[in-house]
Order: sequence, then C-alpha cells, then structure tokens
Amino acid sequence: MEAIGDAGLDVTFSALADRTRRAIIARLVEGEASVTELAAPFAMSQPAISKHLKVLEKAGLVSRRRDAQRRLCRLEAAALRGATEWLDAYRRHWADRYDRLEGLLDEIQDGSRGQEGPPR
Repeated sequence: MEAIGDAGLDVTFSALADRTRRAIIARLVEGEASVTELAAPFAMSQPAISKHLKVLEKAGLVSRRRDAQRRLCRLEAAALRGATEWLDAYRRHWADRYDRLEGLLDEIQDGSRGQEGPPR
C-alpha cells in the first residue's frame, strides 16, 4: 500500500496528538465558541488555550473571527479530510485482509469437516 506523502498530514496529526486540542475540537463540533468558553473546562489559562488554538489554526482545523468584543472559534472540518482519507485507506486494507483470512479459515474448517465427518 502506498503512503500518502502530504506534509499537511504531519501538521494535522501533530495537532491532534494533544488531548487538550482533541477536546477543543470535540467542543467545536457543537458549534462556535469563544476562547473563554473553550478554556472553561480546563485547569489552564486563556493564554495557554490560545497557544493550543494557534496550533489548531496552523493545521487548518480551527478558524477565528471577531464578533464585537469576542473572538469566536469554529471548526474547519474540511481540514480533516486528508487525515480521514489516509486512515480510511488503511481501514480498507485491513478489512480486506480480515475478509481473506475469514475465507481461508472457512475453507480450512470446511475441509476438515469433510475429512473427519460431522462435528461433535
């Protein structure tokens, strides 16, 4: 199987490697949120959350916009497409392997039943 040579995958997977950033992504699936709202469930400062948001922005996973006094963050789900396609290629590969193994095991089982008589 050929690996996808996309430098963007490195940035995406690196951004998703952190538990806090994955939690931010999970929250943004529900809709836009301010930095204050995103920081609320964590025992860290807003500047620390902002650093995580910068990593997510660099990966193209999050965008920010101003709404009066607030900076709202939103999920850019399309940025996950490359990672999803890469993972899906491996999922299909392993599903095919398991299907072939299951077929082989069925053949072996059917062959041994025919030689030894009915199962006990």
